[in-house]
Amino acid sequence: MDFLSLLFLLLAAALVWYWLDSLGDLELARKAGKQACLDADVQFLDDTVASIALQLVRNEYGRRVFRRTYRFEFSETGNTRLEGRVILLGHKIDSVTMDPYLLFQQHEPLDHN
Repeated sequence: MDFLSLLFLLLAAALVWYWLDSLGDLELARKAGKQACLDADVQFLDDTVASIALQLVRNEYGRRVFRRTYRFEFSETGNTRLEGRVILLGHKIDSVTMDPYLLFQQHEPLDHN
């Protein structure tokens, strides 16, 4: 096997590893976003998250890991779309944040008689 073939094979293996690693983190971020919406009693829209950023950073132990940021949408009333974010550091959830929102509750009119 010549050097160019070996280099191509290693590059292909690295791409497959990265793709599989990303799929696992995508599912972890989706579950975290969905759980945050359940906890906040809002709707998790489209049942999906989208990757919006990727950085190589050091974790608390000094090891280099990927910091992945995912975006999801939620609604408190069903008529609006607000944004939330899930940040993974390595394969662990670092934070989940959501845009501020108001829950409007239906109140019966006050009887002033």
